[in-house]
Amino acid sequence: MQPRSLEPWKTLSTKIIFEALPWLTLSVEEVQLPDGQVVSDYYHIQLQDYVVVFVQLPTDEVILLRQYKHGAGRVSLTLPGGGLAAGEPPLAAAQRELLEETGYEAEDWQLLCPFVTSANYRCSQGYVFVAKNAHQIAEPSSGDLEEMEIVLMSPIEVIEAVQQGEVVVLGALTAIALALNPNFRY
Repeated sequence: MQPRSLEPWKTLSTKIIFEALPWLTLSVEEVQLPDGQVVSDYYHIQLQDYVVVFVQLPTDEVILLRQYKHGAGRVSLTLPGGGLAAGEPPLAAAQRELLEETGYEAEDWQLLCPFVTSANYRCSQGYVFVAKNAHQIAEPSSGDLEEMEIVLMSPIEVIEAVQQGEVVVLGALTAIALALNPNFRY
């Protein structure tokens, strides 16, 4: 069965409704579908693009952070990561976030995959990295509003934490699933 060729929608106009840079822009677009139909009120949500880093030490232990996540309304285990600054390449952001949040740097870096948070509204672009052979060179100094605790776990303990519902952030879950899948290749 031959897949049919699908055409992208055309954006005819965009009107910003609300903006709180760099965190959020809400706009309404007028779009034209491939069949010619025009939709005059297609909403687009733009959040800050971000990175998530699955980090392993030479011992294979994984660096996680235990912190309160206000969007989830609870404490969760998560991975180092954060927003990209304007014009900042994703790898540079991943390296900066790892150092700020944990005080670690890593020798080996690999982009596992970029992904869009919401297929219909975009929201943000996430970049999942794996960093290996990490070692601590400084004390954490994220400057974030969030208190966090560094937690080192074996890969098996990370899987158990996911199964017990201790990891609730989608980007962290995605990174863990991809990083611990020996058959995944990007």
